[in-house]
Amino acid sequence: MKKVEEKIFYHIYPLGFVGASKKNDLNSSPIESLYKVIDWIPHMKHLGVNALYLGPLFESEEHGYDTIDYFKVDRRLGTNDTLKNVVKALHEAGIEVILDGVFNHVGRDFFAFKDLQNNLRNSKYKDWFYDVNFSYRSPMNDPFTYNAWDGHYNLVKLNLQNYEVSEHLLQAAEYWIREFDIDGIRLDAADALDFSWMKKLSERTKNIKKDFWLMGEVVHGDYSDWLKKGGLDSTTNYESYKGLFSSLNDKNYFEIEYALKRQFGKGGIYEGIKLYNFLDNHDVNRVASRIEDKKHLYPLYLMLMTMPGVPSIYYGSEWGIEGEKINGNDGSLRPNLDVNYMNDNFDTNMIAHISKLIRIRKEMKSLKYGSYKTQFVSSQQFAYMREFEGEKSFVIFNSEEKNVSIEGNKIEAGRYYDMLNDEEIQVNGNSSINLSPNWGRILKRI
Repeated sequence: MKKVEEKIFYHIYPLGFVGASKKNDLNSSPIESLYKVIDWIPHMKHLGVNALYLGPLFESEEHGYDTIDYFKVDRRLGTNDTLKNVVKALHEAGIEVILDGVFNHVGRDFFAFKDLQNNLRNSKYKDWFYDVNFSYRSPMNDPFTYNAWDGHYNLVKLNLQNYEVSEHLLQAAEYWIREFDIDGIRLDAADALDFSWMKKLSERTKNIKKDFWLMGEVVHGDYSDWLKKGGLDSTTNYESYKGLFSSLNDKNYFEIEYALKRQFGKGGIYEGIKLYNFLDNHDVNRVASRIEDKKHLYPLYLMLMTMPGVPSIYYGSEWGIEGEKINGNDGSLRPNLDVNYMNDNFDTNMIAHISKLIRIRKEMKSLKYGSYKTQFVSSQQFAYMREFEGEKSFVIFNSEEKNVSIEGNKIEAGRYYDMLNDEEIQVNGNSSINLSPNWGRILKRI
């Protein structure tokens, strides 16, 4: 994936997106529902996205993160040829593709675990899994226990230090590149994976595709460790995730300003690193359910598209749909959506806003590649500067319910073009910058 700074991701959770059955009976004929992604290409192009992250696709028992065959597309989505054709259509539309790589754990119907259940101590696969102990029964009533991911015993943790396990997964990743021509992998639960194994994955995949992109799901820790020690190219930016919406809910832009300066400012811990930024995803509540004032979605998407890193939109959120995890059930976060129904029955103003922001981002090198510097911050107004090769842009936010005037001396004096409001303005110490309610400006120095 060349120049990832120029990518705007769209994220789809396939099994929910197509309305697949919750359980895989492992016997039915394939249903080629994944072709629905092709129907959404015009919508993605209208938004301006040029990269797609597809959630888990391979044969699993239930939700996709309980893989049972890394070499076969889930029958509820189609066949390997279905995926191959979908990726080809996306590439022809100028959209690169990354897939979910669930390499930390497998489902209980994974062939090696089935062999362990059948042959117990005599199974040649008993060392494929962590902490197999025949002295106790598992919570699933197996005559042995084992290490499960996060206490979920339907997710059996793989022993990546076992050579055969490592090779099985590395060969799967290589197969995905050669068979489906994908451009990258998002590593599920990367914060639980061995750094040494991720390094091998990086070497093997980049040996096939030099610009292959590896992004890890990491919630806590120093993200740079996954790049330096694990050979990844990026990680999820959970550190900024909360501050993006809570700074608006709490009328406290100081929260997100602190995070951005700490991460991306001069000398910041992730200066120059292109983290994967998001407002919501398949694991967390929809941002429209998080934000208390829906009008704040406008300055929120403005920040997503102008802050350092790589922005991502979770399918459906561009219409402002809501969704919350209820008693651990993720179903409402992963709905079956029809693009025509959504456009006919939901407000499309947010789509127009996001589409314009994406167009502006693509036009401005400073927003894609630039350094970060806080210009000023108050409880409900905030501005930062992005600069690259002499191009300067000042992004200014107002989350109040009223018009606000900002003193011109808060940014550099000069002539600017307001990219959002399509007008030229002159700024100096005697002038003021007017901000509409719940809106902002992207001022390009001219």
